[in-house]
This record gives sequence, structure tokens and C-alpha cells, in this order.
Amino acid sequence: MKKSRNLRQVGYSMILVSASLLAVLVIGLAIGEDVLFADNMSRESTAHFNECKANDFKTDGCETYWDRINTPISGIYVDLDN
Repeated sequence: MKKSRNLRQVGYSMILVSASLLAVLVIGLAIGEDVLFADNMSRESTAHFNECKANDFKTDGCETYWDRINTPISGIYVDLDN
């Protein structure tokens, strides 16, 4: 019977899998206290967008939305001073 030569590759794959599981564990411990971490990020982003929309996207920090407005898809039309 021929001996398998890919035992080294299997070993490296097992090391890679264990490292990725360790990374997931570290991330879980880092944000473990804040179980609504993604929800809070989404709410902050939505609040920032609504604030920019109320100010016609002309205040500081609203430049990130300029490439996505003034299109038929967004339905928001604003005159931007360039």
C-alpha cells in the first residue's frame, strides 16, 4: 500500500482551523459584554444619515453619502455645491 504524502498539508489545515476558531473566540470575548454591538452600530449609522438628510447633506461628515444621493434609486435629490 502506498503511503500518503499529504499528512503535512492536513496538519497545516488543522492549525489554520484552530487559529481561526481562536480568532472567533477573541472577537467574542472582546465584544461579549455588548451583546447588541451590531445593533448599536446600525442605529448610530441610521441616526447619522437622518441628521445629514435633515441638513441637506451639507454638514461636515456627510460627504460619505454624496456618491449615493441624487439618483433615481435613492429618491433623494440635493443640490451639492462643489
